Amino acid sequence: MLITGASSGIGEAAARRLAREPGAELILVARREERLRELADALPCKATHLAVDVTEPDAPPRIRAHVEEHGGRLNLLVNNAGAAWRGSFAEGGYANVHRHMELNFDAVVRLTEALLPLLRSSSPAAVVNVASTAGRVARARSGAYSASKFALIGWTDSLYAEERPSGVHVGMVLPGFVATEGFPATELRERALTRWIVSKPENVAEAIVETGLRGKAERYVPRAYALAGVARILSPRLVRRVLGGGAATGLTTRTGGESS
Repeated sequence: MLITGASSGIGEAAARRLAREPGAELILVARREERLRELADALPCKATHLAVDVTEPDAPPRIRAHVEEHGGRLNLLVNNAGAAWRGSFAEGGYANVHRHMELNFDAVVRLTEALLPLLRSSSPAAVVNVASTAGRVARARSGAYSASKFALIGWTDSLYAEERPSGVHVGMVLPGFVATEGFPATELRERALTRWIVSKPENVAEAIVETGLRGKAERYVPRAYALAGVARILSPRLVRRVLGGGAATGLTTRTGGESS
């Protein structure tokens, strides 16, 4: 089982949860080697790690070589690494859209392409793409992030249909606000009215298990966030009016598993 963005947040929580599965063997991928090493040493299963930036041109072949070096079998790929840099299109322009697409979509596609032959040969196997509720409903000042997650959702649905005959299940997790290192959601958690909408990385990790190992197609976290996607279809004008001016401002730092 291979997890990207494993050094913190959702990725770290997923690693700790998957490590409890019988016979688990994990490969942890992220940029921070020291954090990866500490996590690998703390897990109750066999775990190796590879420090690499998944956006680098040589990242997919390096990761594949690592998998092959450690037996070549891969029954689960969790594409979790991602980030959000908030700002309007007028402020960030194409450059901001491009860096979101490069990490949140392009890197996922490139790595999946490199590892798909190993997943097929290890079938039954699964891919879990950590998307976002923002890939169903967009807010002001987060259009670039939403664009990358909308793309990821569409591609995931298609890949599911294509790979099902090969024995590779493709699932998707759509978190809402999740308190992570890169997005602590402090203001939301401090208010009683909004505290309930902020979930924990451990809840997303459980959803990853459900979609990756239990065969579910997709899971919102929290589950009630599914209503946002339904509302967008049934009443798009209302959703636009409600969300048009309510986005958070500022810069969200890049960190594995930032999926708000």
